[in-house]
Amino acid sequence: MSTVTPPTAYDSIRTQKTILGHPAGLFVLFFAEMWERFSYYGMRALLVLYMVDYLIKGAQAGTFQVVGFAGLQGAIEVVFGPQTIQPLASQIYGLYTAFVYFTPLFGGILADRVLGQRKTVVIGGILMAIGQFLLTSEAMFLFGLTFLIIGNGCFKPNLASQVGTLYPPGDPRLDRAYTIYYMGVNLGAFFAPLVCGTLGQLWGWKYGFAAAGVGMILGVIQYIWGSRYLPKDSITRSKESHTEKTPLTPQQWRVILGLIALMLLNVVFWAVYEQQGNTIQIFADRNADWHVFGWEMPSTWFQSVNPMFIFALTPFLNMYWTWQSGRKKEPGSITKMAMGCVMLGISFLPLMWISRGLGETERISFLWLVGCTSIYTLGELYLSPIGQSLVSQVAPPHLVSMLMGMWFLANFFGNYLTGYLGTFYEKMPRDSFFLMLAVLGVAAGVAIFAFNKPLKKAVGQRG
Repeated sequence: MSTVTPPTAYDSIRTQKTILGHPAGLFVLFFAEMWERFSYYGMRALLVLYMVDYLIKGAQAGTFQVVGFAGLQGAIEVVFGPQTIQPLASQIYGLYTAFVYFTPLFGGILADRVLGQRKTVVIGGILMAIGQFLLTSEAMFLFGLTFLIIGNGCFKPNLASQVGTLYPPGDPRLDRAYTIYYMGVNLGAFFAPLVCGTLGQLWGWKYGFAAAGVGMILGVIQYIWGSRYLPKDSITRSKESHTEKTPLTPQQWRVILGLIALMLLNVVFWAVYEQQGNTIQIFADRNADWHVFGWEMPSTWFQSVNPMFIFALTPFLNMYWTWQSGRKKEPGSITKMAMGCVMLGISFLPLMWISRGLGETERISFLWLVGCTSIYTLGELYLSPIGQSLVSQVAPPHLVSMLMGMWFLANFFGNYLTGYLGTFYEKMPRDSFFLMLAVLGVAAGVAIFAFNKPLKKAVGQRG
């Protein structure tokens, strides 16, 4: 196993240009991730509604053929019993979004050991674009999801890990850099439902998926153009420095085990959080009133509320953390993640209250969903970018892409659990379902708080 000298001044390309006090490469990665998230969230905004309102009905009625669908439905029903349309759609949604975050582990290994981050990112982007265009055909639906899963595995960990290589070890700007990068994620996520969701719901599903594919192509082009502002791949630096293969140190093993434990504790957060694209989107479509001054917004626009709050809250949160840091009161990474889980759970209490006794056709103001989203978005900011920053800081440099991919396994397990939890949406009263989500979120936070000290000792961070 090779060791790599952490990035220093020899990566002179980083020092050629800065923007807002950060390396120009950060904004190359920012916009590449923006387009990738435009692609992902554009199709995600449509996915459950597409299956519930069109695809599954047509496949079961024989209106059109979906290659492999009968086999997938049969496999799901062998495990979970007969499925009606909504639970079946929830299971497929959970499987897809889970495997999107399973493959990054292997994409990270591929980059660290064979291709390097840059080539792997480009390959991943091309595969995802192909997947989006395949979704425009009902017959190729499952093939499209497969291409997206494999492509995302190559793309996601290797883009995120490059943020850390732009900064020298111990640079205090790194947490802020990942927060800026995270805004790129959500810039794409904000516009995606407005463009892809509107095209899909008003003009036709295939136009929404095609728009997501175009976004992915633009992301690949932008990344290739801006690659001159990025440091060399870790595998390239390893070859150039002719480093010897050495085993991991005991401390590095403790770091890896600590990250695995923390990743497992984050699973429940993502299981609850990702309901926004699953059961909460169905609730928004069927039980929320989206009329504003006599005009009805497409319900898929709900998917833009979360990234909208990312933009609104991030600057203030950064200022708040800076203020806390100046007084030596800023929570450590692990404590922030625990706080994020608790906020996520609390966010569902208003929906629990307003949905009590709500009929199937009764509607509430969409502002209730906006209020819920504002709280769990704050929780997301306390957990997601902070976790990625932690990995980039403590991971052995020659394993950073693989461990970033491993970190996304929390999303894999969590998203699969999202699909399973979503099967209870039609079985439970609405208020009981939202109470279940609230309890799970708070319990996850309490569990992380309980293991705070051993976790911070393992990863060598203030907790």
